[in-house]
Amino acid sequence: MLDLYTRAAPISEVLGSSGKAVVVKGWIHRKRSSGGKLFAVVRDRTGLIQCVADKGKMDAQQWDALDKAYLESSIVLRGTARKDDRAPGGVEIDVSEALVVHSGEQFPITEYQSPEFLLDVRHLWLRSQRMIKAMQARSYVFRYARKFLDKNGFFEITAPLLTRAGGETGANLFEVDYFGQKAFLTESSQLYAEAMIYSLEKVYSFAPTFRAEKSRTTKHLIEFWMLEPEMAYFNNAQNMKFQEKFVSYIATSFAKEHEDLLGHFGVSKDSLLKIRPPFKRLSYEKAIDLLQQKGSGKKWGDDLGVEEERLLTEGEEKPIFVHSWPKEIKAFYMPVNPKDDRTVLCADMLAPNGHSEIVGGSERIWRLDELLARMKESGLNLDNYKWYIDLRRYGSVPHAGFGMGVERVVKWLLNLDHIRDAIPFPRLINRVEP
Repeated sequence: MLDLYTRAAPISEVLGSSGKAVVVKGWIHRKRSSGGKLFAVVRDRTGLIQCVADKGKMDAQQWDALDKAYLESSIVLRGTARKDDRAPGGVEIDVSEALVVHSGEQFPITEYQSPEFLLDVRHLWLRSQRMIKAMQARSYVFRYARKFLDKNGFFEITAPLLTRAGGETGANLFEVDYFGQKAFLTESSQLYAEAMIYSLEKVYSFAPTFRAEKSRTTKHLIEFWMLEPEMAYFNNAQNMKFQEKFVSYIATSFAKEHEDLLGHFGVSKDSLLKIRPPFKRLSYEKAIDLLQQKGSGKKWGDDLGVEEERLLTEGEEKPIFVHSWPKEIKAFYMPVNPKDDRTVLCADMLAPNGHSEIVGGSERIWRLDELLARMKESGLNLDNYKWYIDLRRYGSVPHAGFGMGVERVVKWLLNLDHIRDAIPFPRLINRVEP
């Protein structure tokens, strides 16, 4: 007798069996009936399988409950797996018992819904095959990132999400009332990661980040997840080499182990296996020259947007670095380039096919006098950074780090049209729910 807690096999395992008695648990993905037979495609987190219920071979009440069940009803089925090349996955289940756990109400999502409606019902759209696959991919990216850093001797740290120090990257921040004091939702964990290198040397933070940017592009989120490694005794060149190894590891590991997921999004395994060091390096000055050759109106000192990033990466199979940016458009903690005092020692990694910046990194100013000068030049309130300035007073060392936007990496790996599909509940300029 079936009940809610009858042991079941993952659908992916059932697809590899035939002639065996099986139990599956899941939700009705599709359903149709014909001539006393009911065909239900059932899904769980591992896949889809077609289940066939014959009215003449089942308990009448169970048949009736299954027949009346809506799409997305939760069910438990027992039956015999058999091969059938016409069925999804080549195997289907002849159902002998059925338990409709919850029939619910008629599911509100049908074919050809608008993106805005699907965002309104995001909590339900997450059950779609597209979103299931995207969220699996996202989780795998998290795993590979942590695995690579762990293998390379990093310690994971946790940084506060509420901070007094704001504006280090020039982004607009969300201000909050912290018991009568002005505070901000963090835009980065970097400053706190810098504090930790003096004890653990190589660290990383993996946390939500908030940017109050009024941007309506396919690459911007208001809340996103950023992975931020920080390394003692690292310079900009070492930082870039580490970044390309890191991104290569994520891309090639994903390609080797999840070709099926890539296929769902029309991405070839081979395209990601090519993501191996070295990556092309392009100075900001040469990037501006190249953009002007391609008809862009950008000039020295301008920041680069989605269109410029697309132009710079068109035809590229691997990410590229744009390094040595003008100091006026970069953060206060980046040291001046000794070879060109107009620029700072930093680099942004741009993904191919116009998927934009996925990593931004730099050396950090480690000498006290230089840091104070840059902070004053940037118009910062030094009182909000007392503890950060202290780091340069007691055993300061050269160091470097970077931030990787995980959703942008997922967008690139899966070739998604919009970054909103790389996160479960996207926060956009006009959306703060569900």
